[in-house]
Amino acid sequence: MSDARATVRALLDRAGTTYAEEAGIRLHDTPAPLYRLLVLSVLLSTRIRADIAIKAARELAGAGMGTPERMLAASWKQRVDALGSAGYKRYDESTATALGKGAELVQSEYRGDLRRLRDAAEGDPARVRTALTAFPRLGPVGADIFCREAQDVWPSLRPALDGKVLDGARTLGLPTDPDELSRLAPGAALAPLAAALVRVALHRELAEEITRAT
Repeated sequence: MSDARATVRALLDRAGTTYAEEAGIRLHDTPAPLYRLLVLSVLLSTRIRADIAIKAARELAGAGMGTPERMLAASWKQRVDALGSAGYKRYDESTATALGKGAELVQSEYRGDLRRLRDAAEGDPARVRTALTAFPRLGPVGADIFCREAQDVWPSLRPALDGKVLDGARTLGLPTDPDELSRLAPGAALAPLAAALVRVALHRELAEEITRAT
């Protein structure tokens, strides 16, 4: 177990920034940052590099589209332009449409507050994931992204350690049982460990770096 904890420490030192943090989202259990996380999850769901999706999330927020109300107030062209300026080119038009429809859904179903989605699902992780997949362009992969990033502010989701996270754990020789793996996270934060293990699963060179360090 001490070797596993050393591996986790090395991993978090190198890759323990959540995707939300990279996108400039200070995640709290409040409507605006939760909506921005939803947008980021949609952007990350597309077959496009994570750094481009993160930059696109920043561009949308910087252009004033950080709430469902403001996303709806923006024109389709403004959404396309914000996505395009981040290099989100191949999917900019279809994603701009999806973001508009998603904002409408947040407004009509949850009165602008995704906490109502969680409450309607009674905090049940499976039901939360199912409800999330109702958003355009947010399939099971995107729902997993949202849940693993949100789990530290929505504790009922814990441990949100999906298959991609467990792939990273397996690569580093860490436990692949979610409960056992979660016990290796320092403090109460699971989202940084989840994000770091996803990066390990996606980037072989990071896995090799961590292995050399430990």
